[in-house]
Amino acid sequence: MTKQELIELIASKLKLIRIEADFTHDRMAQVIGVSKKTLVQIEQGRLLPSWSTVIIICALFREQDSLINAIGGDALELADHLAREELSASKEKTLGVKILWKIVRKNENLILQKNIVSKHFRIVDEDHFRLFSSFNEQEAKERFMELVKQKKRSHTM
Repeated sequence: MTKQELIELIASKLKLIRIEADFTHDRMAQVIGVSKKTLVQIEQGRLLPSWSTVIIICALFREQDSLINAIGGDALELADHLAREELSASKEKTLGVKILWKIVRKNENLILQKNIVSKHFRIVDEDHFRLFSSFNEQEAKERFMELVKQKKRSHTM
């Protein structure tokens, strides 16, 4: 998925997100920082939200079922990944939505998963903390093997 695809996806789901949050046009516009006119145009498919508006929506509505199902997991995690292209240094708790993730590789402490919707890969530990994220399958597999080796070395010391 690209930034543009995420922008278009959020635009297509914005009305559903607003309705699920039980917000009026006025309230939703105020919360995400756009005019009511702009919000209505986005919902009608005449305008796309800016990247910063998409980030706000992903952050504020990340636990809504409509957004989780549309993205295939945590929308903010995906937006963050798209903005940075790689999150190898972060360690954040994921939502752990198992039905949206296919296990690619697994050992006793780590899981390499592929999102069935966005097609990106992530490595999570046994407590579902994200250690790495990438759209590149080979890079994700290599990082998984590096982390497995690191874990083995730390357990033998």
